[in-house]
Amino acid sequence: MNLLFIGDIVGKPGRDVVTAHLPHLRATLKLDAVIANGENAAGGFGLTRAVADELFTAGVDVISTGNHWADQREIFAMVETDDRILRPVNYPTGTPGKGANLYSLPAGSLLVVNVMGRVFMDALGDPFAAVEKELSACLLGEAADAIVVDVHAEASSEKMAMGHFCDGRASLVVGTHTHVPTADAQILPGGTAFQGDAGACADYDSVIGMEKTEPLRRFTTKLPGARYTPATGPATLCAVFVQTNVKGLAERIEPVRLGGRLKPAMPEL
Repeated sequence: MNLLFIGDIVGKPGRDVVTAHLPHLRATLKLDAVIANGENAAGGFGLTRAVADELFTAGVDVISTGNHWADQREIFAMVETDDRILRPVNYPTGTPGKGANLYSLPAGSLLVVNVMGRVFMDALGDPFAAVEKELSACLLGEAADAIVVDVHAEASSEKMAMGHFCDGRASLVVGTHTHVPTADAQILPGGTAFQGDAGACADYDSVIGMEKTEPLRRFTTKLPGARYTPATGPATLCAVFVQTNVKGLAERIEPVRLGGRLKPAMPEL
């Protein structure tokens, strides 16, 4: 399968760059599935029905989230009725929605697991135990033709540990949340593709996609102030492209960067 994972989409600039480039990417890379992290897609905080539909129309198949998943109240009804939208799997029992789901696609079955880290993050359930439960119940190459794990976490060490924890049992383990694309795209010894952070779809003349004046003021004064708002300059689409074999393991991983201020990167076919 040909898979594309799109990093955190930040506000309208992030949505616009995805809408502009994704149809071409789907055709050029012959994509079988597109997963995007949309927890910052609605004004930088959370996800709304209109924004989710905009992303689905652009060509996204599954939307994962993270620590901002519940910032918009309408998300609670959305995750109960639309299994294309995931929230972190290690939230307490009884939380609305799903943290993992198996999707039937023309190219085969795809399991997507969305999990949140605990280092420097909210104290949720054990992310490793939560992922183990999902992977044990849906074996790669048997119950699922491909498996993608979105690790929404602050610490690189925790994301890397999750990659090795899943090695040989997932097609791709990719980090989100820090909004900066890492230079560690690799295929681990067991055949799982890994990248520490996919980056963000955002204006990079910013502080992690947010207009830089308020973050700079907070860092220098240590005082609360105005609400963060997405930076509105030209956005860069940041993503990870993965090709899998008949066993569901990765044969290829490459970063994708299009538009905006970062150096472009596009897989050669």
